[in-house]
Parts: sequence; C-alpha cells; structure tokens
Amino acid sequence: MRRIQKLETFANEFVCFVKLTTDSGAVGWGQTSTYHADITAQVFHRQVAPWALGADALAIEPLVARIEEREHKYPGSYRCRALAGLDTAMWDLRGKLEGKPVVELLGGKSGKLRAYASSMKRDITPKDEAARLVRWRDEQGFDAFKWRVAAECGRDVDEWPGRTEDIVPTVSRALGDGVAKLVDANSGFSVARAIEVGHLLQDEGVSHFEEPCPYWHLEQTQQVTDALELDVTGGEQDWDLATWARIIDQRVVDIVQPDVMYMGGLSKTLQVAAMAAKAGLPCTPHSANLSLVTLCTMHLLGAISNAGKYLEFSIEGADYYPWQQELFLGEPYAVEDGCLTIPSSPGWGVEINPMWLASATYQCSELS
Repeated sequence: MRRIQKLETFANEFVCFVKLTTDSGAVGWGQTSTYHADITAQVFHRQVAPWALGADALAIEPLVARIEEREHKYPGSYRCRALAGLDTAMWDLRGKLEGKPVVELLGGKSGKLRAYASSMKRDITPKDEAARLVRWRDEQGFDAFKWRVAAECGRDVDEWPGRTEDIVPTVSRALGDGVAKLVDANSGFSVARAIEVGHLLQDEGVSHFEEPCPYWHLEQTQQVTDALELDVTGGEQDWDLATWARIIDQRVVDIVQPDVMYMGGLSKTLQVAAMAAKAGLPCTPHSANLSLVTLCTMHLLGAISNAGKYLEFSIEGADYYPWQQELFLGEPYAVEDGCLTIPSSPGWGVEINPMWLASATYQCSELS
C-alpha cells in the first residue's frame, strides 16, 4: 500500500497547486479551486492534510468521504475547494502509476471534444461582442458560443439599461444559422423577468439558458424551467450532494453543470454525473478558466455516459485573466476546428510551469 507522505501547496491569490508525494516517492499534482486560493491553501493544511497524511494514496473516494466526515462541522465552499486539491492530485498519481490518462482510468479514451467558446465579459457592447465571437467562429472553427445577459446577481437590473434586449438578437443574428447559442444570466433575474427573457431567447434561436435566477432558490429556477421550451441549466455553485439530489429528483434544470473544483474534486463530480445519468439528464460541467479545471473536465467528459454536447472553453486572455497565464508548459488547450484534445499522457497529461511554482507561496505538511 502506498501511503501519503507529504502534501505541498504552491499558491497565490488566484491559484493553488497541490503536490502529493507517497512514501515510495511517487508524485501526483492537483489544484484547489481558483480565487482566494491563498486562503484555500490555509484550509487545506489545517483541515485536509492532517487527515490525509498516512492514508492510502490510491483510495480516493473513501478518503474524500472520510475527510468530509471528520470535518463535518465545516461544510461548505472552502472545505470543498480545498478537498479538490487532494482529490485531483490523487487521480493524477493513480494515472501516473498505471501509465494511463485519467480519462482511461474512468473507462473512456482520449480524443477530440467539441467545445463552446465562452465569453466572460459584461462590460462589452453587443456590437463588439458579436464581432469578436464571429472572429472566433471564423478563425478557430467554433460552432457553439455562450455570452452574458443580465448583471451578476443583478435583481433584474441589467449591466446597463436595455443591454439584454440588445445583445441577444445582435449576437445571435451575427453568428447565424448552424451555430449553437447559449447565454448565462449568473443569478441575475427574478422568475417573471427570466421567463420574459427566456421567450426572447427562444425567438432568437438560443438553446441554453444558464442560471437564470438566484441559484440558491431552487424553486425559482424550477418555475423558469417549467415555463420554457429551451434548456434551462445550472448547478455550477452547488457542492452538497443532498442539494444535488433535490436538483435532479425535482428536475430543477434540464442540464446539470457541476464544477469539478467547486464540488471538491473529480470523485464527487462523478457522483453528480451518475445521479443525473440515472435521471436522464445531460452533464455539461462548468469550467470557466484555463487553470487545471478545464483539463479535469475534459477527462470527465471523455468518460461519462451522459456527457453534454460540448466542453466550456473560456476565450478570455491576459486582459481578463492575467493570473491564468503561464501556468503550464506547452499548450494544453490548443484549439483545432472548435475542438480540444483530451491528453493521452498519464494522469492529467500536463506539466505545471516550474517558474510559476517558484514564484508562489510554499507550504508543506508531512508525515513525521
């Protein structure tokens, strides 16, 4: 049995990578969730590492479940964000020990994935958004796009007056026929307003309406789902399996969108995907930046039976996400004809940039 000997973190405000070393010297790399990652690193060393050191390095699901039990007084986002670092490092370790990419450990195989080009911007005019998405269509070959409506948690107050009514037809018509069109409201609307906007989306050929209402009010989202013909989607913020059971059993959404890092890692995300598959619901995970989360999601989508139509691929660069630059060596996110390729190398199939690691804040927990 290989046991976890050492857990090291390399963190800044935005990203925290985790290095797991076993008593035999084998190594796996993972990542906690992004944002306030320096705080998550503290949680990791205080509330995750003590339970993980000395544990079986290959017993991923049992260890994740046990740590959640031991830290039962601290449910919530930070515990899951920290657990994701351990879980993803354990999957990488297992893949490297078996000489297989994670997708093969899950019963899938490497290959190409259709992606949708995902815009994160709300401070962009409809005309400019349409122009840049058309460029991504023409230059990168994407045939699916998502853009933003509402204002984040906006309580029916748009980013500026009339923006939603303007951007929906402007972008949709510019992209033209034969293109999948998705929008994200980020909890921005009341039920009545979401249904009103939903009818506009349907009229303009949009097929995916993400997080229309405050995500924590499941009954509001369900009312929107019941009222519209297009797919209402959500779940990126949810980490609790009991909440997920309600979402799926009550069919609050048409498509589930767990985030591997927000969930606490691949193991719990697989549970959500399996619950959704049993209910006949597709799984199109949230992966809104180009840290390790999108790679983990690629491996997941290559293996689950109810994988959605596409992978979320953020199109934002250094002007929007300066912190995601130069995280990895090589180009793990190369786009070809609107598709990305699941790595075939062992583990996650990526090497973290040593220069980035050298610039990060280092902490270590080790078995004495």
